[in-house]
Amino acid sequence: MKKIASKILILLFLFSTSAIMAQISHGTVQESLTINSKILHKTVHYTIYLPYDYNTSHRYYPVVYLLHGYTDNDIGWMQFGEANRIADEGIAKGDFPPMIIVTPDAGVSWYINNFDGSVRYEDFFIKEFIPYIESHYRIRGGRQFRAVAGLSMGGFGSLVYVMKHPDMFAACAGLSAAVRTDEQFLRLSDTRWAHTEALLYGPNLKGKARLNKVLLVNDPLHLVETIDVKALRKVKYYLDCGDNDYFTLGNSELHILMTKEHIPHTYIVRPGHHSWEYWRSGLPGALKFIGKVFTR
Repeated sequence: MKKIASKILILLFLFSTSAIMAQISHGTVQESLTINSKILHKTVHYTIYLPYDYNTSHRYYPVVYLLHGYTDNDIGWMQFGEANRIADEGIAKGDFPPMIIVTPDAGVSWYINNFDGSVRYEDFFIKEFIPYIESHYRIRGGRQFRAVAGLSMGGFGSLVYVMKHPDMFAACAGLSAAVRTDEQFLRLSDTRWAHTEALLYGPNLKGKARLNKVLLVNDPLHLVETIDVKALRKVKYYLDCGDNDYFTLGNSELHILMTKEHIPHTYIVRPGHHSWEYWRSGLPGALKFIGKVFTR
């Protein structure tokens, strides 16, 4: 009898789960759309997720700018991160409200203005991209309905944006955010620096010369210590980094600095490393956190 009862319970569970999944309404994903940037002097691609009722309602929606990682592009979060599926399921379960999710292509810019002004991605994002998106889609105006999130390089960019522009964003979620300590920057090999960091902060920099003005004004650890803490407290922060991740040290130090400055934030360390598996499993929690900020 116990075996029969167990089988019945399993069947009921599978039936209820299937019923829930069947009730999920799917949003629309539009890939590789374009915006012509005067600041970057080129066409920039972006992908957008519109919730299931966007085309049948007249409502305006909160927006999350979801930033990709190094060497990826605007499609990555949908293709490998399954952000659209996660959003569909979270909205259906009531974990967070229907929202628009936008993923711009940032190449390998790290979302900042680089040392010689040849790539001004931050200026593009703040001055061109956000105004364009929010004038072409039904997005609720004001910082209280705008958030930014991302993985790795995108998590880094998210933190930089909200810290430098706290009046523009209500929330920020960084998954494995690429936050480095000063010591980690100094320990980078010359080959690695020439391949990646030189494009951002300047070529042929060695020792403490690497910690120049451009690097420091785009370093979340430095920003926490230099920006008016009252401004930083306007934003709700969510940090999630695996315990086997290179960036765990930087994230933990950021957590300590935020705690010291009484900056409210959620800090999570889960088993895992720098991988899509980790980011897919972390995105539901990040969107739920942001959704609570939107509906407070």
